[in-house]
Amino acid sequence: MSDEQQPTPGPLSGNEAVNRAAREWQKSAKQNIPAFGDLPVPDDTANLREGPNLHDGLLALLPLVGVWRGTGQADTPEDGEYSFGQQLVVAHDGENYLSFQSRTWHLDDEGNATRLGERESGFWRIGTDDEIEVVLTHSTGVSEIMYGTPLNERSWQLSSASTMVTERGPKNLGPGKRLYGLMPNNHLGWVDERLVGEELHPRMSAELQRVIG
Repeated sequence: MSDEQQPTPGPLSGNEAVNRAAREWQKSAKQNIPAFGDLPVPDDTANLREGPNLHDGLLALLPLVGVWRGTGQADTPEDGEYSFGQQLVVAHDGENYLSFQSRTWHLDDEGNATRLGERESGFWRIGTDDEIEVVLTHSTGVSEIMYGTPLNERSWQLSSASTMVTERGPKNLGPGKRLYGLMPNNHLGWVDERLVGEELHPRMSAELQRVIG
């Protein structure tokens, strides 16, 4: 992402940020992720207006809950530079964690999907000391633990604590950092940087719009 697209909060007052979010959520407030509805336990929900109440311990992560879609840019040793589309589902079931599901697909120069990309699945937790704990598994054969803290009420930074790669996984995926944040337009921006040699280099970044929640 360019400097103008970085998910760094703009100079918004608290009231203006809430008002902007309320206007944005009007477009998606009556939608939710599909559910079977036949389990004897609460269904996951990506809509804070439906399903179980969000656990009080997750309030610092509340703005992440929803279904987000958009596009981004990647530069990986496996595929080089390419554009991708993404859907990110951040949901909860009333317990003290968020579920995290990401799907990506490669795009051609006209923005058409050409093939499937990476997927991630995991969980986010946050303690009373504001330490964020994230466990992720990647479809490429990676299992990762990340820790971090909220930078403020609209952005969250994570760093790799453990990155394990399977025999068939990406050989050059080093530890890294991620930044997630609500941009001034209330889109969700994120950047993943990975250690190459002794320096961090951008690997993937995207700007996503809330479509549910």
